[in-house]
Amino acid sequence: MQENPLQTRFHTKVTQDWQDWIREALAAGNAPADLLLTMKEHQFDDGVAREAISTALFGTATAPAAAHASALTPFHGRLDEGHVLHTPDRDVRVLLRIARPTIAVLDGVLSDEECDALKHMALPRLERSAVVGVADGVNTVMDIRTSDGAYFQRAESDLIRRIDARTAAIMRLPEDHGEGLQVMRYGQGGEYLPHFDYFQPDEKGSQPHLATGGQRISTLIMYLHDVDAGGETIFPRIDFSYVPRKGQALYFEYTAADGSLDPLSLHGGAPVMRGEKWIVTKWMRERAFAG
Repeated sequence: MQENPLQTRFHTKVTQDWQDWIREALAAGNAPADLLLTMKEHQFDDGVAREAISTALFGTATAPAAAHASALTPFHGRLDEGHVLHTPDRDVRVLLRIARPTIAVLDGVLSDEECDALKHMALPRLERSAVVGVADGVNTVMDIRTSDGAYFQRAESDLIRRIDARTAAIMRLPEDHGEGLQVMRYGQGGEYLPHFDYFQPDEKGSQPHLATGGQRISTLIMYLHDVDAGGETIFPRIDFSYVPRKGQALYFEYTAADGSLDPLSLHGGAPVMRGEKWIVTKWMRERAFAG
C-alpha cells in the first residue's frame, strides 16, 4: 500500500535539545500547557509531548529505584486474589487486572446514591486543585492540573466513614494509613498531565510529606460520573487507558515492600472533550497518616 503523502508524521522521540528546551522554558515560568501547544505545533505526538513535560516537572523514579523496579516481575500487588473483593458493607467485582504496573478495574465500589451525595457535598467546597511542588513541597496551582477539588477529613460524616472503611478493605491497609478523600471536578478541557502519585525521594519538596506517614503506597480513583467524551485515565508507558464509569474505580500501586518505586505507574487524566468528569481519590501511606 502506498504511503499517503499528505499524512502527518508525528515525532515519537524527544531529543536532548528538546528536553533542554522544556526544562529551560519551565524554569523561566512558562506554563506547561503552552509548552504542550508548541510541541504539538512542531508535530510531536501528543502523548510523547505530555510525558516529556511531566518528566521535566516531576522527574522519574531515581535510577536505583527504577532499575530495581524493572527487575521485579511482576511488581507484587497487595490486592486480594479472586474476582470478588469483600468489604464490610458490600462485595466489589474485579473486572480487569494488570500485573505490571499493578492495576485493577473494580465495579460496584460506590452506589449511584453515594456518587451523587459526594458531588453534592463537594460543590460548596470546590477550589482550584493544586500539585505538590518538587522544590518546596508546597501545594501550588499549576496548568498541568486543571480541576477543582474538595478535601474531606477521615470519618467526618457517616458517608465518608463508610467509604473510608470500604476503601481500606479494598486496598488492604489500615484506615489510618489513608489520606482524606479528595473529590475533583474536571470541566470541558480539564486534564492532568502524566505524573506519579508517589513522592520523589530525592526531591527537597518531598521530605515534609515523607516525614508524615511515609511514602504513598497505592491509589484508588473512584468515578462519580460518566463522561460524555474524553477524560480517560491514561498510563502512557503501557498504552493503557480507562474510560470513566459511574460507581467503578481504578486501583493501582507503585511502592513495593522494600521501598522500590514503579516508574510504569506514570499516569494522567486525558482532556475532557465533552461534559464533566467527577472523581474521588483515596491515597494510602506506609504508616499512619495524621494529616
